[in-house]
Amino acid sequence: MAEFVLTSERRTELAALLADEQRLNSEYPKVAEYLDAAPILPGTGDERADAAFDLRLLHYLTGDRSISTNPYWDIVAPSVSEHDGRRVVNGGRATGSARLGFAQTILQSAYAYAIPSPETIDWMARFCAGRTVVELGAGRGYWASRLRDAGLTVEAYDSHPPDRAENVSFTKTAGQPDVWFPVAPSSNAPAHSPDDVLFLCWPPGWDNPMASDALAAFESTGGSHLVYIGEPQGGRTADTPFFDALTSGWTLNSEDPHYVSWWNLTDTAQTWVRR
Repeated sequence: MAEFVLTSERRTELAALLADEQRLNSEYPKVAEYLDAAPILPGTGDERADAAFDLRLLHYLTGDRSISTNPYWDIVAPSVSEHDGRRVVNGGRATGSARLGFAQTILQSAYAYAIPSPETIDWMARFCAGRTVVELGAGRGYWASRLRDAGLTVEAYDSHPPDRAENVSFTKTAGQPDVWFPVAPSSNAPAHSPDDVLFLCWPPGWDNPMASDALAAFESTGGSHLVYIGEPQGGRTADTPFFDALTSGWTLNSEDPHYVSWWNLTDTAQTWVRR
């Protein structure tokens, strides 16, 4: 990955923003909240790396889309390391840090729960080539935007599109886009085509039937290709009937070995094919 270097003009812009506390709080309240809390939260023990992370977060969360097509990844990528055979954002420390954990909540709300690394987008694009990707529970449409830029045809739906309705997971926040890709209400989703790929990225867990309902509807139209990004059964995503349906009627096609997660989560990226 190329070294992160700010232009002198951008440094001047950021210095002026940091010097104007009232402007920072009104235009970028989540950035201000993080910068207020970060100095008092335990870091990874590498002060230089922690400071570099803070600078990346400041730069990308206060910049427009011309700065990066994948700011989420650009913020976290230098903090990724391998641990127990997984690629995780932990700042080089097996147990991460409270400071990273706070940044995690802000970045997940601004972008998505799952991290779309370039390798995972490429892996998914190969599986979905020639098919329309239908993402249900798309949130801000961040993954949909990355898949579109990879050349895929994508439709995105959510029960509460953040630019149209109150969404507790993706709240309207000053200084942040409501959506990165057009997200339509789930009620407007047309019937699936058998050739579609159903994409479920961090569907709600805790016995919420969204995942199993979506899979059942997809099966009823003859759908046969699924991408699931989330935690295993018993975790924070999807419901038991969803996993039961996978076990009884689907075959695991592949699991992305390059998928990147936060150190404190157990999510993976999987493709499934119906038996």
